[in-house]
This record gives sequence, structure tokens and C-alpha cells, in this order.
Amino acid sequence: MKVSVGQFNPGGDVAENLATMRRLAAGVARDGGGLIVFPEESMFSVGKVEGDFTAAVDAQWTTFVRELSLLAAELGIAIIAGGYESSGEERPYNTVVAVDADGGIVGTYRKLHLYDAFSFQESKQIKPSGQGLAMVELGGFKVGIMTCYDLRFPELARALAVSGVDVLSVSAAWFKGEHKVEHWETLLKARAIENTCWVVAAGTSSDHCIGHSVILDPMGVAVASLGDDAENVATADLTHRRLEQVREFLPVLRNRRLESSTQLLPVE
Repeated sequence: MKVSVGQFNPGGDVAENLATMRRLAAGVARDGGGLIVFPEESMFSVGKVEGDFTAAVDAQWTTFVRELSLLAAELGIAIIAGGYESSGEERPYNTVVAVDADGGIVGTYRKLHLYDAFSFQESKQIKPSGQGLAMVELGGFKVGIMTCYDLRFPELARALAVSGVDVLSVSAAWFKGEHKVEHWETLLKARAIENTCWVVAAGTSSDHCIGHSVILDPMGVAVASLGDDAENVATADLTHRRLEQVREFLPVLRNRRLESSTQLLPVE
């Protein structure tokens, strides 16, 4: 499957963000792409929404998902993108939605690990998920969905890999700062290498976020990447053959001996 990452800078207007996504996805579709992954706040950026944030989410989430569905069906391309979903409470969910090439909604993932780090507190505005893992099938691949800060928790990616995913999809708005590009690149490579999975990571590129979207093969090799381009796509062919090849000579998923629930043994 030909897969792309779509990098841009979401503003506060859903219609304008959807227009940008349409422009990027249309180019990918013309080139025979099967899936495009967009960043975490593709619906709108929390810091740029005018008026009450919760009210904006309540009013716009359904529209955002419907328009993604229509766009996917029109272009014949699967789409993964992030937005904000009403929780029925003051704090909405940070949610990624996956739509297949027929426009069908095949899954949603509500962000598990909220970004309460580096002097930021996402949980003030966003409700944490109790949903657990999210895996969808797109183009013959099993795709596990993660969001931004989730990347720093290897147990989530490992749980998805053990569940059978071929691809880890990461939608992010990775904040700039000291060593942040290095952290992003290192963690993405680690998740690919330790789980022998393809990794497809799309990031916001803005004054506050690094961009640097990338597609990594199961050995952690970048096969397509972007820098801090304001708006661009990067594309690569994902194959089962490469996945099977790596997992044959590097069978870490078969060789592992510890489950995540393993308890420490007393020292004798």
C-alpha cells in the first residue's frame, strides 16, 4: 500500500483545515496513494479556536468526521486524522478517527496518555481515555493508532504489536523545545525497531510544533520524511514482504519472554 503523511499547520477554523487536507489528500490520491495520515489537531488547534472550546467541539466534531468520510469516498483513499470529540462533559476527548477508502468509519482512538509534562497540562482541557487499544484494517494492513505523547510509553506500542499490528500510525503535535526533535526521531525509531513494525508519523508544523513527519520501515530506516515544511506530504510503499523479512531475521516478538504483567521476583 502506498502511504503518505500529510504535514500542515491547523488553524482554528474547521472548514479551512478540511480544505488543506483535501488539497493534500487529492494530490496523494492522484499518485495512487491508499492512505494518508494527518496530525493530531487536524480538526482545529485548541489554542486557535475562537470562543468557548468545549462548545466548538460539541458543534464541530460530527461535521469534521462526516466531511472526512465524504472526502475519503470521493478520492478513494483512506484517511487517519485527529480532532476533538465531545465526551458529554466539559472536557472533550482528543480523538483520532480512521476512515476507509469507501468513506466508512472503521475506528476511533481516544488519546490515552495526556501531555502533562514540560510545564504543560493537557488534562486541564482534555479528558483521558479509558478505551484502551485501537487497531483498524486498511488496505490489507492492520494499523495500530497512537497519539503524540503516547509515543513515550513503549508498553502501548508493544501491546499493539503483540495484538498483531503491521503499522503504527502516530498523529502528533509535537512541541518544539530543547532536544525535542531528537526525542521524536529517536522514539519513533525505537518503536519501529523494538516491535518490527512500519511506523507512519504525521506531525503539525508550526511556530510551536516541530513537523518532521516520517515513515519508517520495520528496521527503523526512514523511507520518506519531511523537515519543518509548513505544508507538504511524504510518501512510501509499505509492503508485507519487508515486514515478514525483518520479522524472520529479527524475531523479537516471538523471542520475548516477559509479559507486561510480569511481577518482580524477590532477591534470593
